[in-house]
Amino acid sequence: MAYSPRLKDKYYQEIIPVLTEEFKFKTVMRVPKLVKISLNQGLGTAIADKKILDTALIEMTTIAGQKAVPTKSKKDISNFKLRRGMPIGARVTLRGDKMYEFLDRLVSVSIPRIRDFKGINDKGFDGKGNYTLGVSEQIIFPELEIDKIMKINGMDITFVTTAKTDAECMSLLKNFGLPFKNQK
Repeated sequence: MAYSPRLKDKYYQEIIPVLTEEFKFKTVMRVPKLVKISLNQGLGTAIADKKILDTALIEMTTIAGQKAVPTKSKKDISNFKLRRGMPIGARVTLRGDKMYEFLDRLVSVSIPRIRDFKGINDKGFDGKGNYTLGVSEQIIFPELEIDKIMKINGMDITFVTTAKTDAECMSLLKNFGLPFKNQK
Protein backbone atom coordinates (compact mmCIF):
# COMPACT_ATOMS: atom_id res chain seq x y z
CA MET A 1 0.00 0.00 0.00
CA ALA A 2 1.26 3.49 -0.88
CA TYR A 3 2.10 6.01 1.82
CA SER A 4 -0.43 8.75 2.54
CA PRO A 5 0.07 11.61 5.04
CA ARG A 6 -1.95 11.40 8.25
CA LEU A 7 -3.73 14.75 7.80
CA LYS A 8 -4.61 13.97 4.19
CA ASP A 9 -6.39 10.81 5.34
CA LYS A 10 -8.02 12.76 8.16
CA TYR A 11 -9.31 15.33 5.65
CA TYR A 12 -11.03 12.75 3.46
CA GLN A 13 -12.34 10.54 6.27
CA GLU A 14 -13.25 13.00 9.05
CA ILE A 15 -13.12 16.65 7.98
CA ILE A 16 -15.23 16.45 4.80
CA PRO A 17 -18.25 14.93 6.62
CA VAL A 18 -17.96 17.46 9.47
CA LEU A 19 -17.79 20.48 7.13
CA THR A 20 -20.58 19.13 4.94
CA GLU A 21 -22.81 18.85 8.00
CA GLU A 22 -21.76 22.21 9.47
CA PHE A 23 -22.25 24.32 6.32
CA LYS A 24 -24.96 22.17 4.67
CA PHE A 25 -23.04 21.69 1.42
CA LYS A 26 -25.06 19.92 -1.27
CA THR A 27 -22.03 18.30 -2.88
CA VAL A 28 -18.67 17.08 -1.63
CA MET A 29 -16.94 19.16 -4.31
CA ARG A 30 -18.08 22.35 -2.54
CA VAL A 31 -16.27 21.41 0.70
CA PRO A 32 -13.22 23.70 1.11
CA LYS A 33 -9.79 22.12 0.87
CA LEU A 34 -6.23 23.22 1.45
CA VAL A 35 -4.56 24.13 -1.86
CA LYS A 36 -1.08 25.23 -0.75
CA ILE A 37 0.98 26.52 2.14
CA SER A 38 3.43 29.36 1.43
CA LEU A 39 6.34 30.14 3.73
CA ASN A 40 7.84 33.60 3.35
CA GLN A 41 10.72 35.25 5.17
CA GLY A 42 11.61 38.90 4.58
CA LEU A 43 15.24 39.75 5.25
CA GLY A 44 15.87 43.47 5.04
CA THR A 45 19.32 43.01 6.59
CA ALA A 46 20.33 40.78 3.65
CA ILE A 47 21.20 43.95 1.71
CA ALA A 48 24.30 44.49 3.82
CA ASP A 49 25.28 40.86 4.50
CA LYS A 50 24.79 38.15 1.85
CA LYS A 51 25.52 35.35 4.35
CA ILE A 52 22.21 36.08 6.11
CA LEU A 53 20.32 35.29 2.89
CA ASP A 54 22.31 32.08 2.27
CA THR A 55 21.66 30.92 5.83
CA ALA A 56 17.96 31.78 5.56
CA LEU A 57 17.65 29.76 2.34
CA ILE A 58 19.26 26.74 4.00
CA GLU A 59 17.02 27.09 7.08
CA MET A 60 13.83 27.45 4.98
CA THR A 61 14.81 24.40 2.91
CA THR A 62 15.36 22.41 6.12
CA ILE A 63 12.05 23.52 7.64
CA ALA A 64 9.95 22.90 4.53
CA GLY A 65 11.69 19.82 3.15
CA GLN A 66 11.72 21.52 -0.25
CA LYS A 67 14.24 23.90 -1.84
CA ALA A 68 13.71 27.55 -0.93
CA VAL A 69 14.18 30.31 -3.50
CA PRO A 70 15.28 33.91 -2.89
CA THR A 71 12.78 36.72 -3.41
CA LYS A 72 14.04 39.78 -5.24
CA SER A 73 13.07 43.42 -4.86
CA LYS A 74 10.71 44.81 -7.49
CA LYS A 75 11.81 48.43 -7.38
CA ASP A 76 14.57 50.79 -6.28
CA ILE A 77 14.27 52.43 -2.85
CA SER A 78 17.18 54.79 -2.26
CA ASN A 79 16.52 55.34 1.48
CA PHE A 80 17.02 51.61 2.12
CA LYS A 81 19.94 51.32 -0.36
CA LEU A 82 17.81 48.86 -2.27
CA ARG A 83 18.09 48.24 -6.01
CA ARG A 84 15.73 46.35 -8.30
CA GLY A 85 16.58 42.65 -8.45
CA MET A 86 18.48 42.48 -5.14
CA PRO A 87 17.66 39.37 -3.07
CA ILE A 88 15.75 40.43 0.08
CA GLY A 89 13.98 37.30 1.29
CA ALA A 90 13.29 33.59 0.97
CA ARG A 91 10.13 31.68 0.13
CA VAL A 92 8.81 28.15 -0.36
CA THR A 93 5.44 26.97 -1.67
CA LEU A 94 4.28 23.54 -0.52
CA ARG A 95 1.59 21.48 -2.24
CA GLY A 96 0.35 17.90 -2.07
CA ASP A 97 1.88 15.42 0.37
CA LYS A 98 4.70 17.79 1.45
CA MET A 99 2.08 20.38 2.39
CA TYR A 100 0.21 17.90 4.60
CA GLU A 101 3.47 16.70 6.20
CA PHE A 102 4.48 20.29 6.99
CA LEU A 103 1.04 21.07 8.44
CA ASP A 104 1.24 17.97 10.62
CA ARG A 105 4.67 18.98 11.97
CA LEU A 106 3.49 22.58 12.47
CA VAL A 107 0.40 21.61 14.46
CA SER A 108 1.80 18.75 16.52
CA VAL A 109 5.41 19.85 17.19
CA SER A 110 6.22 23.46 16.26
CA ILE A 111 3.25 25.48 17.56
CA PRO A 112 3.43 23.93 21.05
CA ARG A 113 7.06 25.13 21.23
CA ILE A 114 6.06 28.81 21.00
CA ARG A 115 6.79 30.68 24.22
CA ASP A 116 3.79 31.99 26.21
CA PHE A 117 1.39 30.52 23.64
CA LYS A 118 -2.29 31.28 24.18
CA GLY A 119 -3.63 30.35 20.75
CA ILE A 120 -3.38 31.55 17.20
CA ASN A 121 -4.81 34.99 16.46
CA ASP A 122 -8.00 34.82 14.39
CA LYS A 123 -7.41 38.17 12.66
CA GLY A 124 -5.20 36.80 9.86
CA PHE A 125 -8.03 36.04 7.42
CA ASP A 126 -8.15 37.98 4.15
CA GLY A 127 -11.90 37.81 3.47
CA LYS A 128 -11.48 35.34 0.61
CA GLY A 129 -10.89 32.16 2.60
CA ASN A 130 -7.11 32.38 3.12
CA TYR A 131 -5.23 32.69 6.40
CA THR A 132 -1.79 34.09 7.22
CA LEU A 133 0.01 33.22 10.42
CA GLY A 134 3.06 35.14 11.60
CA VAL A 135 5.79 33.27 13.47
CA SER A 136 8.23 35.49 15.37
CA GLU A 137 11.07 32.96 15.70
CA GLN A 138 12.15 30.23 13.29
CA ILE A 139 13.62 28.24 16.20
CA ILE A 140 10.21 26.73 17.00
CA PHE A 141 10.86 24.22 14.22
CA PRO A 142 12.71 21.18 15.60
CA GLU A 143 14.48 20.56 12.27
CA LEU A 144 16.82 23.48 13.00
CA GLU A 145 19.78 23.13 15.33
CA ILE A 146 19.68 26.10 17.70
CA ASP A 147 23.48 26.21 18.03
CA LYS A 148 23.94 26.86 14.30
CA ILE A 149 21.46 29.73 14.00
CA MET A 150 23.17 33.05 13.31
CA LYS A 151 20.16 35.34 13.64
CA ILE A 152 16.58 34.80 14.80
CA ASN A 153 14.12 35.74 12.07
CA GLY A 154 10.37 35.55 11.81
CA MET A 155 8.31 34.23 8.93
CA ASP A 156 4.82 34.28 7.51
CA ILE A 157 2.92 31.07 6.84
CA THR A 158 -0.03 31.46 4.44
CA PHE A 159 -2.70 28.80 4.09
CA VAL A 160 -4.47 29.06 0.72
CA THR A 161 -7.82 27.26 0.61
CA THR A 162 -10.80 26.93 -1.73
CA ALA A 163 -13.11 28.29 0.99
CA LYS A 164 -15.45 31.08 -0.08
CA THR A 165 -15.68 32.73 3.35
CA ASP A 166 -13.47 33.21 6.39
CA ALA A 167 -15.82 31.09 8.51
CA GLU A 168 -15.38 28.12 6.17
CA CYS A 169 -11.60 28.58 6.20
CA MET A 170 -11.48 28.87 9.98
CA SER A 171 -13.57 25.73 10.41
CA LEU A 172 -11.31 23.83 7.98
CA LEU A 173 -8.13 24.91 9.77
CA LYS A 174 -9.63 24.19 13.22
CA ASN A 175 -10.48 20.68 12.06
CA PHE A 176 -6.90 20.24 10.88
CA GLY A 177 -5.85 21.07 14.45
CA LEU A 178 -4.74 24.70 14.40
CA PRO A 179 -5.36 26.03 17.94
CA PHE A 180 -7.18 29.35 17.51
CA LYS A 181 -7.83 31.60 20.51
CA ASN A 182 -11.20 31.03 22.14
CA GLN A 183 -13.92 33.18 20.63
CA LYS A 184 -15.74 35.63 22.90
